[in-house]
Formats: sequence, C-alpha cells, structure tokens
Amino acid sequence: MAERKISCTGIKPTGTPHIGNYFGAMLPAIKLSREYDARYFIADYHALNSLKDPAILKQYTYEVAAAWLACGLDPDRSLIYRQSSVPGTFELTTILLCFTPKGLMNRAHAYKALVAGNEETGHDPDDGVNMGLFTYPILMAADILQFDSDVVPVGRDQAQHLEMTIDIAEYFNKNYNQELLKIPRPLIQSNVETIPGLDGRKMSKSYDNYIPLFCESKQLRKMIMKIVTNSQTVEEPKNPDDCNIFALYRLFAEPDEISALAQRYRTGGMGWGEAKQALYEVAERIIAPLRDKYQQILSDKAEIDKILDDGSRRAQEIVSAKLRFLRHHIGI
Repeated sequence: MAERKISCTGIKPTGTPHIGNYFGAMLPAIKLSREYDARYFIADYHALNSLKDPAILKQYTYEVAAAWLACGLDPDRSLIYRQSSVPGTFELTTILLCFTPKGLMNRAHAYKALVAGNEETGHDPDDGVNMGLFTYPILMAADILQFDSDVVPVGRDQAQHLEMTIDIAEYFNKNYNQELLKIPRPLIQSNVETIPGLDGRKMSKSYDNYIPLFCESKQLRKMIMKIVTNSQTVEEPKNPDDCNIFALYRLFAEPDEISALAQRYRTGGMGWGEAKQALYEVAERIIAPLRDKYQQILSDKAEIDKILDDGSRRAQEIVSAKLRFLRHHIGI
C-alpha cells in the first residue's frame, strides 16, 4: 500500500475563528486530512510579529487548538503542534536564510503593503517593519519544507506565500545539484467561495464585519440581524443569488431548505427580517453543538497541552531526521 501524501497547514493564533474561517479554511483542511497525512501547526512565532502580549498569545493558542479540535480535527490521525515547540524548524530557517535573496523578500505582499502605507503617510519606509515580518516567508518555507510536504492548501490570495517557498527550495537544490528539499505544490481551494461579512465584503477581522464562530446564541442572532440589505419591500421579489443573507444561508442549510428559501425570495412576500431569522435558525443548528464541544475542550487546558506536546514531540522527530539528512549534504 502506497504511503499517503503529506499536506501542511499553518494556523496563526491571532484570535478565535469566525464563520468565514470555518467554511473557507477549517472544513476544507479537515476534509483534506482524510486523504492526506496532514500536519497542522499553530504558528505562534508568526503571530509574534504583531501580537506582543504574552497572556493573549497563550490564550489565543489554546482557543485556536480548541476550535480545530471541536470542528473535527483528530489528533490521532493528524499531527497538530505548536510551532514554537519544534526547535528544528528554526535551525532549518537559519539554513534557508543563507540561500534566500533579499530581493525575493522585498516582493512579499505584507512587507510591500506596510512600506507603501508608510510612504503614503510620509513615514520612513521601514517604520514598523521588524525582521520577523521581513523574513517570515523564510520561516514559513521551513514550516513546509521540513516535512517534505507534497501539497499546501492555500487560497488564491495566499498563493505568493507558497511561490516563495518553492523559489527558496529551488535555489537550495540548484546549489547542490539535487533535490534535497521536496518541491511542494499549491492546492488551490477553488471550490471555496468568498464568505461575505455583515457589510457584503469578504468576512474579515480587518473589516470588523465578521461573526465569531462560537458566539452565544443571542449574540449570533444579534450579529445576523446587522447584515446589510437593500431597500426592497416585503412584497417585492428578490434575487437570492445577489444577497449576503442567502449566501450565508446556503453554507448552513440542507439542499431542500436552500431551494425552498430561494423560491420564497423569487415569489415575494418575505421581508429581510424573516430571511435573517431563517439564517439564524440554520446557523444555530450547526453552531450550537460545535460551541458546546469548544467550551468543553477549552475548559481543560491540561488536555490541550497534552495533545499539543505529543504532536510537537512527533513533529520534532520527523524534523530531526530531515535535518540530519540536510546536514550531511551541506557539510555541517
């Protein structure tokens, strides 16, 4: 029986996931673990670039781990661990630093955006730029390459990150005239649509238009009732394919429910308040058991530590073997 291919997914602990994260990233990644040997790392060192409060960073790490476990990640079938607990990752980062052109880092989206913002406001171009931010694509490359990952699931807006990993691996391999680092390929989640937020833009914490995944029932309904709609009256027929409420409804509902609500839209006689209530009911049906499981898992941080420590130990064993192989070939 052939070995399963390896997939790698990083999860940055910068807050509790929202509905967009759940449908856009978490469910596809967990589904992928049924086909691939999946490795999930909580990228706490990546988060350190912007999150400097130790208590909050630690709490977010627990919340992210609990969220993924509650949503179906099985630590017995997949690897989940803290990035910071695998020292081999940072040794590989140091090696990769020696093969990465500075010009490649100059083209990273996050760095370019920060520099552009500084220039627009008349600040020094490097104001607020730390070396962790500047070199984070190299650490990310180490996260992926240490496992000989075959695929990395990414959205189209994140494709550059993996392109840089591939570039770095190719620079390295070319120097030694052999493939010492496996070249991963992007697994573009083209079937995952953009999840709309409360204002119709992509659901994002940056826009403050998101619905927290595990918010309490009353808060969930309150958030849904804030979804922006147009001025159509109750009597007017409405287009379900051009409606933020319906776009969210179809994520939670069964096919027959989706068809029935679409018909209500097209025939008229339904106001936006009724549509929002329908969304709340199907969303609560899905979220309530996840919320209960999340709270139960989060209440036992010792068990979360046990799961993450076990995953970190297993990850370090894999990475140590890869580093022994690389040291032999680079003469160290």
